[in-house]
Amino acid sequence: MLADQLLVNGRIYTLDAQFPRASAIALAGDRVLAVGEDGATNAGRDLRALLSPGGTVRDLGGRCVLPGLTDSHIHFTWYALGLRQVDLTGTATLDEMLHLVAQRARETEPGRWILGRGWDQERWPEHRFPTAADLDRAAPDHPVRLIAKSGHALVANSRALRLAAITAETPDPPGGQIGRDDAGRPTGMLFEESAADLIKAVVPQPSPAETDDALREAFPRAWRVGLTAIHDVDADLALEAYQRLHVRSELGLRVVKYLPDRVLDAALTVGVRAGLGDDWLRVGGIKLFTDGALGPRTAMMLQPYQGEPDNLGIPTMEEEALRRVARRAVAGGLPLAVHAIGDRANRMVLDVLADVGSVDGGRLPHRIEHVQLLHPDDVSRLAELGIVASMQPLHATQDYEMAERYWGERCATAYALGSLARAGALLVFGSDCPVEDLNPFLGIHAAVTRRRSDGSPGPEGWYPEQRLTVEEAVRGFTLGAAHAVGLADRLGSLSPGKLADLIVLDRDIFTGDPMEIAGTRVVATMIGGRFVHGE
Repeated sequence: MLADQLLVNGRIYTLDAQFPRASAIALAGDRVLAVGEDGATNAGRDLRALLSPGGTVRDLGGRCVLPGLTDSHIHFTWYALGLRQVDLTGTATLDEMLHLVAQRARETEPGRWILGRGWDQERWPEHRFPTAADLDRAAPDHPVRLIAKSGHALVANSRALRLAAITAETPDPPGGQIGRDDAGRPTGMLFEESAADLIKAVVPQPSPAETDDALREAFPRAWRVGLTAIHDVDADLALEAYQRLHVRSELGLRVVKYLPDRVLDAALTVGVRAGLGDDWLRVGGIKLFTDGALGPRTAMMLQPYQGEPDNLGIPTMEEEALRRVARRAVAGGLPLAVHAIGDRANRMVLDVLADVGSVDGGRLPHRIEHVQLLHPDDVSRLAELGIVASMQPLHATQDYEMAERYWGERCATAYALGSLARAGALLVFGSDCPVEDLNPFLGIHAAVTRRRSDGSPGPEGWYPEQRLTVEEAVRGFTLGAAHAVGLADRLGSLSPGKLADLIVLDRDIFTGDPMEIAGTRVVATMIGGRFVHGE
């Protein structure tokens, strides 16, 4: 076989232990044919001799090349649709948020919904949740729904509450909570998915065409930050949209799709198993939730939140219910991806997964999504049980002040990347976008430095023993991600025979100042031997 492309004069980090560094790579169609030094492969052949007549040679100009990056925990359809909503990310005060809502209200026909996301009360001086009354001042003539940064809470205005028929008499749904004032009246806050669904039921859903258009617009944003694949954990709309785009050869990323637990019965009935699909779209397993999040203090805790002696969080699934679902999923060939943030939730998931066993002899492992707080006794258990730690390094640096406020000394094993790595756990990394920024280099920077881009909390970072090396962090976005879904034979490293997914960077993140990693720019992105961004 001959190569149709030859990339030379690069600093190529293959992530292949057999040949970790190279300066040239030969590509044939959508696959890697060979890697080596300029002029010769590790087998001693001249790479130019592999080039077919009419093949192209591209000079990389000495730039750093990595395998294409995978975001292993992303809500990509939610992100894409959210680009058309009011962006409240980073608002420093409640008034700033209300100003943005009022601005959108002036541009929107009365009676039409105003949707937004990204607010975080912990960034505001008063640290209080917004209310329906607050939103009523900004948009009295529109129903309003604003989702919190965590995705585990929302605030709605009075008009939206009326449309959803949420009153003082409305009971809290199982696994959720309606915020109430001292008189029992709804405040506008809704915590966790089951409560949010009360509002979701009356919000107009985007059409298939609108969803597809939003995804097409979002793909280039992913390419520009080096993403070539995602493990998608969205629930509604996503799988149908990815299938529509795939049929038309318009799917811009390789997608491993985790299905919501509510479709488990249907999946088992028709025999859907993990791995169903192809190199562009395949089933990963079943995604479910056991608790909430740190931001709204709904993550499930072994001990109460500091300053809230009666708050142990909200269990969104009881242990026996989780065990029943897990046994059925494993029997049907579907590994679990279980959301667990609090230490009680993580312990419960570990106990259940220890009971139910693995899928396909562990080749398709179970995962815990987030693993934000572990009891010290549980740190070693993921490696012992072969459970993947699917984590988002950027959460640690973005959340550390809030974590210290509510978890205190327990933070020693919060976002414990280093401890888990030393224990031998398989770490895979993502962004949780749109909860955090899409850019994986922000996550690599956070994993390596445990600092924000402004240098806080200090030169050594937050709990510096939890820092990783650059290679460990990159593996979490490449080879680790591939192993987690049984795709290490075709993705995750630039090895002969694997898919030709790679990125070209403006700097060498392995040799430069770690604090500069966050500013990395992706010069070019290739998927399947074709440049989709830059050249």
